[in-house]
Amino acid sequence: MSPWGWILLASAAAYATKFAGFLVPPRWLDAPRARAAAIALTIGLLASLTAVNTFASGQALAFDARIAALLAAGVALALRAPFLLVVVTGAVAAAVVRLF
Repeated sequence: MSPWGWILLASAAAYATKFAGFLVPPRWLDAPRARAAAIALTIGLLASLTAVNTFASGQALAFDARIAALLAAGVALALRAPFLLVVVTGAVAAAVVRLF
């Protein structure tokens, strides 16, 4: 099969999966187990995305200014800083580490 065939097949599968979500009865989605699963999946996906973007560079591990930025942002979050300040703190930490 050509690459375009695979792309069309993957697109159809994604659309079918998304459409199947509309067929789920609302009472199933309101169940406590469904809510707990949705919350756990969201937290897990965000944590893995953060880890991959922090520690990966292509196919290798990278230990650079991104780690300092994550640690500084984590400290700002622990101190309950506003989100904009958390972002600026991380950016400043990365800039300082890259400067030295």
